[in-house]
Amino acid sequence: MALPQFVAGKTRIGWIGTGVMGSSMCGHLMSAGFAATVYSRTKQKAEALIGNRASWAASPKEVAQNSDVIFSIVGFPSDVREVMLGKDGALAGAKAGSVLVDMTTSQPSLALEIYEAAKAKGVHSVDAPVSGGDIGARSAALSIMIGGDADVVTALQPLWEAMGKTIVHQGGAGTGQHTKMVNQILIATGMIGVCEALLYGQQAGLDLPTVLKSVSSGAAGSWSLSNLGPRVIDNNFDPGFFVEHFIKDMGIALEESRRMGLSMPGLALAQQLYLTVKSQGFGRNGTHALMLALSQLSGVDWRKRQ
Repeated sequence: MALPQFVAGKTRIGWIGTGVMGSSMCGHLMSAGFAATVYSRTKQKAEALIGNRASWAASPKEVAQNSDVIFSIVGFPSDVREVMLGKDGALAGAKAGSVLVDMTTSQPSLALEIYEAAKAKGVHSVDAPVSGGDIGARSAALSIMIGGDADVVTALQPLWEAMGKTIVHQGGAGTGQHTKMVNQILIATGMIGVCEALLYGQQAGLDLPTVLKSVSSGAAGSWSLSNLGPRVIDNNFDPGFFVEHFIKDMGIALEESRRMGLSMPGLALAQQLYLTVKSQGFGRNGTHALMLALSQLSGVDWRKRQ
């Protein structure tokens, strides 16, 4: 399969999924000089990009017909399958030599399936899930974990650099998704620690912003503590990444773990706690909304604390 050069001003990109992160990511590519055709199930979510001269397409297939590199970042594996492999999906409209790039956190096995289906049609495919949430997406500082053929990954470097700061090729198809599972396992149990620690500090009568000055830069520091801890303190549970999507990710990691014969008690506990968060009506809030469920277990109304 011939591999063209991907350069601003010449390469046409397609973007499927303009949600919390996708809109910013596509916007950075457009600012870097890549003309874009976009599609989202809710057109209203793409209005800002359209207003910035992106073209609108009626389906993922139409996006691909007008693009050299087609990105997707949607919700669930079932959504990935539909927008990539469905009758009106991107592969159906992709021309030989073009590239499909799925940036959704999804199943490694599905990434392999898309890779093989694309290869049979003379199309390249890369799985490239990201970490960094809405903050990383807005500031073009995402960590991008990439699985796919090395020459394709290298050719896409100008596009990766428009969206992220940590860009690592992990290996063949599916390895990007496996790496993202490692990332999510780390975050899942880490978020328990962040919320329990802040709850303890609150009940001990400490000033939480002052506490963060001491603990966030030492051995206890983490991205979640530094970036989401202040949101928890301010009762800002707007989504950088949806609880319901995080539950999906943990489910994929647990499924892969069982396949490999691994026992993952910490991850299983985190998933159960997040299922409680969702049952309380916070599935569309950010992952740090775990505080609302954990505080309730202790009889504390976090949002009404003094």
